[in-house]
Amino acid sequence: MIKAAEMSLGRNADSVTGRPAPGRVEDVRRGNLVRVLAAMVQARTDPNFRPTRADLASRTGLTKASVSSLVAELVDAGLVAESGATREGERGRPGVGLELNTRRGVVGMEINVDYISAGLLDLGGTLRIHRTLESGNRGQTPESVMALLAGIVGDVAAEASAAGILILGGGLAVPGLVDSSSGTVASAPNLHWRGVELQLDRLLPAAPFGTVLHNEANCAALAELWYGHGLDFRDYLFVSGEVGVGGGLVIGSELFAGPQGQAGEVGHMVVEPSGPACSCGGHGCLETFAGQEAIFSEAGIPPGTASVRLARLGELLASGDAAAISAVARAGRYLGIAAASTARLMNLSAVVLGGHFTPMGPWLRPALQRSLAEYAPGIVGDARVEISELGQSAALLGAAGSSLRAVLAAPFSLTPAS
Repeated sequence: MIKAAEMSLGRNADSVTGRPAPGRVEDVRRGNLVRVLAAMVQARTDPNFRPTRADLASRTGLTKASVSSLVAELVDAGLVAESGATREGERGRPGVGLELNTRRGVVGMEINVDYISAGLLDLGGTLRIHRTLESGNRGQTPESVMALLAGIVGDVAAEASAAGILILGGGLAVPGLVDSSSGTVASAPNLHWRGVELQLDRLLPAAPFGTVLHNEANCAALAELWYGHGLDFRDYLFVSGEVGVGGGLVIGSELFAGPQGQAGEVGHMVVEPSGPACSCGGHGCLETFAGQEAIFSEAGIPPGTASVRLARLGELLASGDAAAISAVARAGRYLGIAAASTARLMNLSAVVLGGHFTPMGPWLRPALQRSLAEYAPGIVGDARVEISELGQSAALLGAAGSSLRAVLAAPFSLTPAS
Protein backbone atom coordinates (compact mmCIF):
# COMPACT_ATOMS: atom_id res chain seq x y z
CA MET A 1 0.00 0.00 0.00
CA ILE A 2 1.37 3.38 -0.97
CA LYS A 3 2.39 5.50 1.99
CA ALA A 4 1.78 9.24 2.17
CA ALA A 5 5.04 11.18 2.43
CA GLU A 6 5.39 14.36 4.47
CA MET A 7 5.87 17.35 2.21
CA SER A 8 8.72 19.62 3.30
CA LEU A 9 9.54 22.93 1.64
CA GLY A 10 13.12 22.92 3.01
CA ARG A 11 15.68 24.57 0.78
CA ASN A 12 13.09 25.07 -1.93
CA ALA A 13 11.16 27.63 0.16
CA ASP A 14 11.67 31.34 -0.26
CA SER A 15 14.00 32.29 2.63
CA VAL A 16 11.99 35.43 3.43
CA THR A 17 8.34 34.48 2.92
CA GLY A 18 8.60 30.73 3.54
CA ARG A 19 6.54 30.16 0.39
CA PRO A 20 7.62 27.58 -2.18
CA ALA A 21 10.13 28.92 -4.69
CA PRO A 22 8.43 29.48 -8.08
CA GLY A 23 10.15 26.53 -9.68
CA ARG A 24 8.98 24.17 -6.93
CA VAL A 25 5.26 24.98 -6.78
CA GLU A 26 4.58 22.22 -9.29
CA ASP A 27 6.46 19.71 -7.10
CA VAL A 28 4.29 20.66 -4.12
CA ARG A 29 1.13 20.18 -6.20
CA ARG A 30 2.33 16.79 -7.38
CA GLY A 31 3.21 15.76 -3.84
CA ASN A 32 -0.24 16.79 -2.64
CA LEU A 33 -1.88 14.73 -5.39
CA VAL A 34 0.02 11.73 -4.05
CA ARG A 35 -1.05 12.55 -0.47
CA VAL A 36 -4.72 12.69 -1.41
CA LEU A 37 -4.52 9.46 -3.41
CA ALA A 38 -2.59 7.76 -0.59
CA ALA A 39 -5.33 8.70 1.87
CA MET A 40 -7.87 7.07 -0.44
CA VAL A 41 -5.79 3.91 -0.66
CA GLN A 42 -5.54 3.78 3.14
CA ALA A 43 -9.30 4.17 3.38
CA ARG A 44 -9.65 0.84 1.54
CA THR A 45 -8.81 -0.99 4.77
CA ASP A 46 -12.43 -0.34 5.72
CA PRO A 47 -14.59 -1.70 2.85
CA ASN A 48 -17.64 0.19 4.11
CA PHE A 49 -15.92 3.57 4.21
CA ARG A 50 -15.88 5.82 1.14
CA PRO A 51 -14.16 9.11 1.90
CA THR A 52 -15.60 12.50 1.04
CA ARG A 53 -13.59 15.58 0.17
CA ALA A 54 -13.97 16.76 3.77
CA ASP A 55 -12.63 13.42 5.06
CA LEU A 56 -9.61 13.70 2.80
CA ALA A 57 -8.92 17.24 4.00
CA SER A 58 -8.97 15.97 7.58
CA ARG A 59 -6.71 13.00 6.81
CA THR A 60 -4.13 14.93 4.79
CA GLY A 61 -4.10 18.21 6.71
CA LEU A 62 -4.76 20.13 3.49
CA THR A 63 -7.48 22.76 3.17
CA LYS A 64 -10.88 21.73 1.83
CA ALA A 65 -10.40 24.08 -1.12
CA SER A 66 -7.06 22.47 -1.99
CA VAL A 67 -8.50 18.97 -1.67
CA SER A 68 -11.47 19.86 -3.89
CA SER A 69 -9.09 21.11 -6.58
CA LEU A 70 -6.83 18.06 -6.30
CA VAL A 71 -9.77 15.64 -6.36
CA ALA A 72 -11.09 17.35 -9.48
CA GLU A 73 -7.73 16.65 -11.16
CA LEU A 74 -7.78 13.02 -10.08
CA VAL A 75 -11.35 12.61 -11.35
CA ASP A 76 -10.41 14.18 -14.69
CA ALA A 77 -7.43 11.82 -14.88
CA GLY A 78 -9.74 8.84 -14.38
CA LEU A 79 -8.08 7.68 -11.16
CA VAL A 80 -10.90 8.64 -8.80
CA ALA A 81 -14.66 8.34 -9.26
CA GLU A 82 -17.60 9.77 -7.35
CA SER A 83 -19.68 7.04 -5.72
CA GLY A 84 -22.84 8.85 -4.64
CA ALA A 85 -23.96 10.85 -1.61
CA THR A 86 -22.87 9.84 1.87
CA ARG A 87 -23.85 11.52 5.14
CA GLU A 88 -20.90 13.24 6.86
CA GLY A 89 -22.53 13.16 10.28
CA GLU A 90 -25.82 13.74 11.98
CA ARG A 91 -25.86 17.35 10.86
CA GLY A 92 -24.82 19.13 7.72
CA ARG A 93 -25.17 18.55 4.00
CA PRO A 94 -24.41 15.11 2.56
CA GLY A 95 -20.95 14.85 1.04
CA VAL A 96 -20.17 13.02 -2.19
CA GLY A 97 -18.36 9.75 -1.60
CA LEU A 98 -15.18 9.01 -3.54
CA GLU A 99 -13.47 5.78 -4.54
CA LEU A 100 -10.59 4.58 -6.68
CA ASN A 101 -11.87 4.18 -10.23
CA THR A 102 -12.34 0.48 -10.93
CA ARG A 103 -12.63 1.27 -14.64
CA ARG A 104 -8.88 1.72 -14.67
CA GLY A 105 -6.48 -1.17 -14.19
CA VAL A 106 -3.05 -2.71 -14.67
CA VAL A 107 -1.94 -6.04 -16.10
CA GLY A 108 0.21 -8.57 -14.28
CA MET A 109 2.09 -11.11 -16.40
CA GLU A 110 4.29 -14.11 -15.68
CA ILE A 111 6.60 -16.28 -17.76
CA ASN A 112 7.49 -19.52 -16.02
CA VAL A 113 9.10 -22.70 -17.23
CA ASP A 114 5.87 -24.54 -18.00
CA TYR A 115 3.23 -21.82 -18.29
CA ILE A 116 2.55 -18.18 -19.07
CA SER A 117 -0.19 -16.09 -17.49
CA ALA A 118 -1.74 -12.64 -17.52
CA GLY A 119 -4.39 -10.95 -15.41
CA LEU A 120 -6.07 -7.59 -14.91
CA LEU A 121 -6.02 -5.89 -11.50
CA ASP A 122 -8.30 -2.86 -11.16
CA LEU A 123 -7.33 0.21 -9.15
CA GLY A 124 -9.43 -1.06 -6.27
CA GLY A 125 -7.12 -4.08 -5.98
CA THR A 126 -9.49 -6.72 -7.41
CA LEU A 127 -8.20 -9.32 -9.88
CA ARG A 128 -10.87 -9.03 -12.57
CA ILE A 129 -9.43 -11.26 -15.30
CA HIS A 130 -6.92 -14.14 -15.14
CA ARG A 131 -5.67 -16.28 -18.02
CA THR A 132 -3.09 -19.10 -17.88
CA LEU A 133 -1.66 -21.11 -20.77
CA GLU A 134 0.42 -24.25 -20.26
CA SER A 135 3.56 -23.87 -22.33
CA GLY A 136 6.92 -25.65 -22.31
CA ASN A 137 9.19 -22.61 -22.28
CA ARG A 138 12.50 -24.19 -21.25
CA GLY A 139 14.96 -23.69 -24.11
CA GLN A 140 12.43 -21.85 -26.27
CA THR A 141 13.53 -18.59 -27.86
CA PRO A 142 12.52 -15.44 -26.00
CA GLU A 143 10.83 -14.23 -29.19
CA SER A 144 8.52 -17.26 -29.39
CA VAL A 145 7.62 -17.10 -25.69
CA MET A 146 6.95 -13.36 -25.88
CA ALA A 147 4.71 -13.97 -28.91
CA LEU A 148 2.64 -16.44 -26.87
CA LEU A 149 2.47 -14.00 -23.97
CA ALA A 150 1.45 -11.15 -26.26
CA GLY A 151 -1.43 -13.33 -27.43
CA ILE A 152 -2.96 -13.87 -23.99
CA VAL A 153 -2.22 -10.28 -22.96
CA GLY A 154 -4.17 -9.24 -26.06
CA ASP A 155 -7.07 -11.45 -24.92
CA VAL A 156 -7.00 -9.84 -21.46
CA ALA A 157 -6.85 -6.36 -23.00
CA ALA A 158 -9.79 -7.12 -25.28
CA GLU A 159 -11.88 -8.39 -22.37
CA ALA A 160 -10.93 -5.33 -20.32
CA SER A 161 -11.93 -3.03 -23.17
CA ALA A 162 -15.28 -4.79 -23.52
CA ALA A 163 -15.86 -4.16 -19.80
CA GLY A 164 -14.99 -0.48 -20.21
CA ILE A 165 -11.67 -0.75 -18.32
CA LEU A 166 -8.67 1.29 -19.47
CA ILE A 167 -5.25 -0.32 -18.91
CA LEU A 168 -2.64 2.05 -17.48
CA GLY A 169 0.44 -0.18 -17.26
CA GLY A 170 1.77 -3.63 -16.52
CA GLY A 171 4.42 -5.75 -14.85
CA LEU A 172 6.08 -8.95 -16.09
CA ALA A 173 7.55 -11.52 -13.69
CA VAL A 174 10.32 -13.85 -14.91
CA PRO A 175 12.21 -16.51 -12.88
CA GLY A 176 15.73 -15.12 -13.04
CA LEU A 177 18.07 -12.22 -12.50
CA VAL A 178 16.63 -9.20 -14.32
CA ASP A 179 17.50 -5.57 -15.00
CA SER A 180 14.23 -3.69 -14.80
CA SER A 181 15.68 -0.46 -16.18
CA SER A 182 16.65 -2.06 -19.50
CA GLY A 183 14.08 -4.87 -19.64
CA THR A 184 16.89 -7.44 -19.76
CA VAL A 185 16.95 -10.98 -18.36
CA ALA A 186 20.57 -11.30 -17.25
CA SER A 187 20.23 -14.96 -16.32
CA ALA A 188 17.29 -17.38 -16.12
CA PRO A 189 18.87 -20.86 -15.80
CA ASN A 190 15.60 -22.80 -15.92
CA LEU A 191 14.55 -21.05 -19.14
CA HIS A 192 18.09 -21.30 -20.59
CA TRP A 193 18.07 -17.53 -21.17
CA ARG A 194 21.08 -15.30 -20.62
CA GLY A 195 21.55 -11.64 -21.54
CA VAL A 196 18.16 -11.42 -23.24
CA GLU A 197 16.51 -8.04 -23.84
CA LEU A 198 12.75 -8.57 -23.96
CA GLN A 199 10.56 -6.53 -26.29
CA LEU A 200 8.27 -5.27 -23.53
CA ASP A 201 6.75 -2.47 -25.61
CA ARG A 202 4.86 -4.99 -27.73
CA LEU A 203 2.79 -6.19 -24.75
CA LEU A 204 0.84 -3.04 -23.81
CA PRO A 205 1.80 -0.46 -26.45
CA ALA A 206 -0.97 2.00 -25.52
CA ALA A 207 -0.48 1.91 -21.73
CA PRO A 208 0.91 5.24 -20.44
CA PHE A 209 3.03 3.54 -17.76
CA GLY A 210 4.30 0.80 -20.07
CA THR A 211 5.46 -2.64 -18.90
CA VAL A 212 8.22 -3.18 -16.33
CA LEU A 213 10.24 -6.39 -15.91
CA HIS A 214 10.55 -7.97 -12.44
CA ASN A 215 12.00 -11.05 -10.74
CA GLU A 216 9.32 -13.70 -10.19
CA ALA A 217 10.19 -14.57 -6.59
CA ASN A 218 10.34 -10.91 -5.58
CA CYS A 219 6.91 -10.37 -7.13
CA ALA A 220 5.51 -13.32 -5.20
CA ALA A 221 7.03 -11.98 -1.98
CA LEU A 222 5.45 -8.58 -2.65
CA ALA A 223 2.07 -10.16 -3.31
CA GLU A 224 2.35 -11.93 0.04
CA LEU A 225 3.25 -8.61 1.65
CA TRP A 226 0.24 -6.80 0.19
CA TYR A 227 -2.41 -9.52 0.10
CA GLY A 228 -1.28 -12.39 2.34
CA HIS A 229 0.81 -13.14 5.43
CA GLY A 230 2.66 -9.84 5.09
CA LEU A 231 -0.28 -8.38 6.97
CA ASP A 232 0.79 -10.51 9.96
CA PHE A 233 4.61 -10.39 9.80
CA ARG A 234 7.08 -7.58 9.16
CA ASP A 235 10.17 -9.75 8.58
CA TYR A 236 9.98 -13.02 6.67
CA LEU A 237 11.42 -15.17 3.90
CA PHE A 238 9.05 -16.09 1.09
CA VAL A 239 10.03 -19.31 -0.70
CA SER A 240 8.34 -19.99 -4.03
CA GLY A 241 8.29 -23.51 -5.41
CA GLU A 242 7.98 -23.90 -9.17
CA VAL A 243 10.28 -25.84 -11.50
CA GLY A 244 13.02 -24.11 -9.54
CA VAL A 245 13.00 -22.61 -6.07
CA GLY A 246 12.80 -18.84 -5.74
CA GLY A 247 12.96 -16.64 -2.69
CA GLY A 248 12.21 -13.11 -1.61
CA LEU A 249 13.09 -11.27 1.61
CA VAL A 250 10.74 -8.84 3.32
CA ILE A 251 12.34 -6.74 6.08
CA GLY A 252 10.36 -4.14 7.98
CA SER A 253 7.38 -4.67 5.65
CA GLU A 254 9.51 -3.72 2.64
CA LEU A 255 11.02 -5.94 -0.04
CA PHE A 256 14.78 -6.26 0.48
CA ALA A 257 16.16 -7.16 -2.93
CA GLY A 258 19.79 -6.00 -2.75
CA PRO A 259 21.69 -4.10 -5.46
CA GLN A 260 21.18 -6.82 -8.09
CA GLY A 261 17.74 -7.94 -6.95
CA GLN A 262 18.96 -11.34 -5.75
CA ALA A 263 18.66 -11.06 -1.96
CA GLY A 264 16.65 -13.98 -0.63
CA GLU A 265 17.29 -16.18 -3.68
CA VAL A 266 17.71 -19.39 -1.72
CA GLY A 267 17.21 -21.74 -4.68
CA HIS A 268 20.91 -21.70 -5.49
CA MET A 269 22.12 -21.66 -1.91
CA VAL A 270 24.39 -24.67 -1.38
CA VAL A 271 22.84 -27.00 1.20
CA GLU A 272 24.92 -30.11 0.40
CA PRO A 273 28.39 -29.37 -1.07
CA SER A 274 28.76 -32.91 -2.42
CA GLY A 275 25.22 -32.90 -3.83
CA PRO A 276 24.05 -33.30 -7.43
CA ALA A 277 24.83 -30.90 -10.27
CA CYS A 278 22.51 -27.93 -10.66
CA SER A 279 21.34 -26.06 -13.77
CA CYS A 280 23.26 -23.00 -12.53
CA GLY A 281 26.58 -24.87 -12.86
CA GLY A 282 27.02 -25.48 -9.15
CA HIS A 283 26.50 -28.55 -6.99
CA GLY A 284 24.21 -29.27 -4.06
CA CYS A 285 21.94 -26.24 -4.49
CA LEU A 286 18.61 -26.26 -2.67
CA GLU A 287 16.86 -26.56 -6.04
CA THR A 288 18.40 -29.99 -6.60
CA PHE A 289 16.57 -31.26 -3.50
CA ALA A 290 13.39 -29.16 -3.40
CA GLY A 291 12.70 -28.30 -7.05
CA GLN A 292 9.82 -30.01 -8.82
CA GLU A 293 11.99 -32.52 -10.69
CA ALA A 294 13.83 -33.56 -7.54
CA ILE A 295 10.58 -34.19 -5.66
CA PHE A 296 8.88 -36.01 -8.56
CA SER A 297 11.92 -38.22 -9.10
CA GLU A 298 12.26 -39.08 -5.41
CA ALA A 299 8.53 -39.87 -5.24
CA GLY A 300 8.72 -42.15 -8.29
CA ILE A 301 6.37 -40.06 -10.43
CA PRO A 302 6.92 -40.68 -14.18
CA PRO A 303 7.60 -37.84 -16.67
CA GLY A 304 4.71 -35.70 -17.88
CA THR A 305 3.38 -32.18 -17.68
CA ALA A 306 3.91 -30.34 -14.42
CA SER A 307 0.18 -30.05 -13.74
CA VAL A 308 -0.39 -33.79 -14.19
CA ARG A 309 2.62 -34.70 -12.04
CA LEU A 310 1.61 -32.27 -9.28
CA ALA A 311 -1.90 -33.72 -9.28
CA ARG A 312 -0.45 -37.24 -9.01
CA LEU A 313 1.82 -36.18 -6.15
CA GLY A 314 -1.21 -34.77 -4.34
CA GLU A 315 -3.06 -38.05 -4.76
CA LEU A 316 -0.12 -40.05 -3.43
CA LEU A 317 0.32 -37.77 -0.43
CA ALA A 318 -3.38 -37.94 0.41
CA SER A 319 -3.34 -41.74 0.20
CA GLY A 320 -0.37 -41.98 2.56
CA ASP A 321 2.14 -43.21 -0.03
CA ALA A 322 5.45 -43.67 1.80
CA ALA A 323 7.71 -42.67 -1.13
CA ALA A 324 5.78 -39.44 -1.79
CA ILE A 325 5.71 -38.49 1.88
CA SER A 326 9.44 -39.20 2.18
CA ALA A 327 10.22 -37.12 -0.94
CA VAL A 328 8.34 -34.10 0.35
CA ALA A 329 9.82 -34.46 3.85
CA ARG A 330 13.30 -34.58 2.30
CA ALA A 331 12.56 -31.37 0.41
CA GLY A 332 11.28 -29.82 3.64
CA ARG A 333 14.46 -30.77 5.48
CA TYR A 334 16.68 -29.02 2.93
CA LEU A 335 14.33 -26.05 2.73
CA GLY A 336 14.72 -25.80 6.49
CA ILE A 337 18.52 -25.80 6.24
CA ALA A 338 18.44 -22.90 3.76
CA ALA A 339 15.76 -21.06 5.72
CA ALA A 340 17.65 -21.50 8.99
CA SER A 341 20.76 -19.80 7.63
CA THR A 342 18.71 -16.96 6.18
CA ALA A 343 16.56 -16.56 9.29
CA ARG A 344 19.58 -16.51 11.59
CA LEU A 345 21.35 -13.93 9.42
CA MET A 346 18.31 -11.64 9.13
CA ASN A 347 16.55 -12.49 12.44
CA LEU A 348 13.32 -13.37 10.65
CA SER A 349 10.05 -14.15 12.38
CA ALA A 350 8.50 -16.33 9.68
CA VAL A 351 9.03 -18.43 6.57
CA VAL A 352 6.17 -18.41 4.05
CA LEU A 353 5.86 -21.19 1.46
CA GLY A 354 4.17 -20.56 -1.88
CA GLY A 355 3.88 -21.93 -5.42
CA HIS A 356 3.79 -25.72 -5.61
CA PHE A 357 4.82 -25.88 -1.95
CA THR A 358 1.32 -24.70 -0.96
CA PRO A 359 -0.53 -28.00 -1.58
CA MET A 360 2.40 -29.90 -0.04
CA GLY A 361 2.21 -27.76 3.09
CA PRO A 362 0.82 -30.32 5.57
CA TRP A 363 3.63 -32.78 4.70
CA LEU A 364 6.36 -30.19 4.08
CA ARG A 365 5.96 -27.96 7.12
CA PRO A 366 6.87 -30.43 9.92
CA ALA A 367 10.24 -31.33 8.36
CA LEU A 368 11.03 -27.69 7.65
CA GLN A 369 10.14 -26.69 11.20
CA ARG A 370 12.39 -29.43 12.60
CA SER A 371 15.31 -28.19 10.48
CA LEU A 372 14.76 -24.64 11.68
CA ALA A 373 14.85 -25.82 15.28
CA GLU A 374 17.95 -27.96 14.65
CA TYR A 375 20.04 -25.50 12.63
CA ALA A 376 18.84 -22.23 14.13
CA PRO A 377 17.84 -23.02 17.73
CA GLY A 378 16.46 -20.37 20.02
CA ILE A 379 14.40 -17.42 18.90
CA VAL A 380 15.02 -18.00 15.19
CA GLY A 381 14.26 -21.69 15.56
CA ASP A 382 10.81 -20.70 16.76
CA ALA A 383 10.08 -18.79 13.54
CA ARG A 384 6.62 -19.51 12.20
CA VAL A 385 6.23 -21.56 9.02
CA GLU A 386 3.18 -20.40 7.09
CA ILE A 387 1.57 -21.59 3.86
CA SER A 388 0.59 -18.97 1.30
CA GLU A 389 -3.02 -18.90 0.16
CA LEU A 390 -2.26 -16.99 -3.06
CA GLY A 391 -1.34 -20.11 -5.04
CA GLN A 392 0.01 -19.85 -8.58
CA SER A 393 -1.29 -16.28 -8.88
CA ALA A 394 1.24 -14.81 -6.45
CA ALA A 395 3.90 -13.63 -8.92
CA LEU A 396 1.27 -12.26 -11.30
CA LEU A 397 -0.40 -10.37 -8.44
CA GLY A 398 2.95 -8.97 -7.33
CA ALA A 399 3.82 -7.83 -10.86
CA ALA A 400 0.41 -6.18 -11.23
CA GLY A 401 0.65 -4.69 -7.75
CA SER A 402 4.04 -3.17 -8.59
CA SER A 403 2.51 -1.49 -11.63
CA LEU A 404 -0.44 -0.32 -9.54
CA ARG A 405 1.92 1.25 -7.00
CA ALA A 406 3.75 3.04 -9.81
CA VAL A 407 0.47 4.56 -10.97
CA LEU A 408 -0.57 5.59 -7.46
CA ALA A 409 2.86 7.09 -6.79
CA ALA A 410 2.75 9.27 -9.92
CA PRO A 411 -0.87 10.33 -10.51
CA PHE A 412 0.40 13.64 -11.89
CA SER A 413 1.55 11.74 -15.00
CA LEU A 414 -2.11 11.48 -15.98
CA THR A 415 -3.53 14.79 -14.75
CA PRO A 416 -4.26 17.56 -17.27
CA ALA A 417 -2.14 20.14 -15.41
CA SER A 418 1.05 18.06 -15.75
